[in-house]
Amino acid sequence: MLKRFAGWWLAGPATLAVLVFLILPVAATIATTFGEDGGIFAPYIAFFNSGFRRTVLWRTIEISLATTAISLVVGFLTAYVVSKSPGKLKSLLIIAAVFPLLTGVVVRSFAWLIILGKNGILNNFLVGIGAISEPLSMLYTQGSVIVAMVYLFVPLMILTLVGVLENIPDDVVQASSSLGATPAATFRQVILPLAVPGLIVGAVLVFTGSFTAYATPQLLGGERQMVMGTLMYQRAMVSFDWVGASTIAAIMVVITVAVVLAMSRVARRLNPMAT
Repeated sequence: MLKRFAGWWLAGPATLAVLVFLILPVAATIATTFGEDGGIFAPYIAFFNSGFRRTVLWRTIEISLATTAISLVVGFLTAYVVSKSPGKLKSLLIIAAVFPLLTGVVVRSFAWLIILGKNGILNNFLVGIGAISEPLSMLYTQGSVIVAMVYLFVPLMILTLVGVLENIPDDVVQASSSLGATPAATFRQVILPLAVPGLIVGAVLVFTGSFTAYATPQLLGGERQMVMGTLMYQRAMVSFDWVGASTIAAIMVVITVAVVLAMSRVARRLNPMAT
């Protein structure tokens, strides 16, 4: 009898912790949005009736999708090079990829303030070589937020993909070449389908991280490029509108779950063995 339920006993503490510290707080946050006098869906109707809030939501989705797409390309190419490198060089490249993760998000975001500022490194370089006559306004734009977010999340993408690409057998790639497939065809029909699980996991990590980010959009986007994370902070800590903040949090949870499910479905279509 004990052996039969040993797995349940072992999983019980972790399951209880997830329930108490993750599921119940999220459920309680969402539940507060359904108790308004104007109707059960009144906070959500008010949110989507506001042109400003719809703009913030769309901007957040745009930034998250752009960050995910760029990180996929840069991360995949980098991970492929790392996976094909010899032992010692591979270790050095992995260390170089992980190194930015050793510093905090705020520190890395401040670094981009120094790089992209009007008196920053990039503007001084462009003025010095004569490419521009006066400094450009690079900060507090959507582009500056995307660049910084890509820098933050590319290491996660690289680490996710390196293990997947390393596990692709060289015999399979060589067999494809010996059967007359071009390098492009081998990549498209062999390497890419086998890398789908890692691509999906990396895309989910990057999208959810960028969609819920606060510090980087606040520092590099400011009020001009407000996103859902900064809007939620403003509603909760400045306006003390807890129902409004909970509504924003609920919308973010729903969109994140929908994206994860959609990506999982795409993964199953591209690679039936992907989960």
